[in-house]
Amino acid sequence: MKKKLKKQNKKTNKLVKFLKFSFIKEYLDERNKSSEDKLKEALREVSSITNETVSKHREAVLGDARKYIYPLSHSKHRLVRISVALLVLAIVLFMSFCIVDIYAFQSTSGFIYSVSDVVPFPVAKLGNRFISYHSYLFELRRNMHYYESQQGINFSVPSEKAQLASLKTSALNRVITNAYVKILANENHVKVTNNEINNEISILQKQNKLGSSSSVLNSVLEDYWGWNISDFRAELKSEILQQKVVAKLDTTTSNLAYNLYNQLLKGGNFINLANQYSQDKSTSSNGGQYPSPINQNSSNISPIIINELYHLKVGQISPPINTGYSLEILKVDSISSSGITASHIQLNLQPISKFIKPIQKKYPKTVYIKI
Repeated sequence: MKKKLKKQNKKTNKLVKFLKFSFIKEYLDERNKSSEDKLKEALREVSSITNETVSKHREAVLGDARKYIYPLSHSKHRLVRISVALLVLAIVLFMSFCIVDIYAFQSTSGFIYSVSDVVPFPVAKLGNRFISYHSYLFELRRNMHYYESQQGINFSVPSEKAQLASLKTSALNRVITNAYVKILANENHVKVTNNEINNEISILQKQNKLGSSSSVLNSVLEDYWGWNISDFRAELKSEILQQKVVAKLDTTTSNLAYNLYNQLLKGGNFINLANQYSQDKSTSSNGGQYPSPINQNSSNISPIIINELYHLKVGQISPPINTGYSLEILKVDSISSSGITASHIQLNLQPISKFIKPIQKKYPKTVYIKI
């Protein structure tokens, strides 16, 4: 047994010595290679790199990369498709809710009021011109706010449904009228400037009709109508536009007013002309004289008339003034501490409906809600 082990150990030692010798020899041969041999070897390796081998190598690398890129790209596209589908579904559901709330329940909520300002849901149509539900709510909500805040009416109770229906009808008729007025204004080149709106607000503030300062004005608007100053300016613009359209189209009244004014400038008798032409039955028999002195706080006189009177001197006559419902020629008789004693010749303008009627066939009305 011991002899066998010794033989095996000798063989193992010989093998180790052989391997060491081979390794050292190989190392020394490599080290002893000449520069020329190394260069030849390198050139042989370079010669094996061709366009074909580079292309193969590149395809191999890209092939490995595609295994990771394609699944990631596929997942990304799927995620985008799902996101778009969910967004479209949300929009469809939202629009469906709004349509039902508007046309089935005729909602007057602040939420629908805000949404309809962005999405132009129509409440009616004149020819091919749509009237927005937002403009209808603008008129309706200000009246509702007034009755709720100033009269204490609760429109949510059944007993007030009839009054609410009346307010809805009035608001709808008003926005339809405003839409016809805009058509007439465009056809007759009538416009309202910012200066005209500013002047109107200035007159109201001077007479303390809506407060003497901007802060008070904002407070009054909010308390009475739930408006801000932008809402008030929009309403004023509609009113002034209608006044200017009527004044331009009612040529009969306008021509008569300027004819009388020219007669007065030439020395015509104010009392006689007032008795003959003024349509204010309470003053025409008295030569057009107002029954009491007028001051800045006179609530029964149009603010624009008060403003004009305070710009006239005693005996001076104004050109025709458009009050919105009439053309007025004013004369200051006297000025005292109690106010201004004045006379006027009032010529009533035709109602806007007279000028709307001829264009209703051209722009037929279609209403989308049933009150």
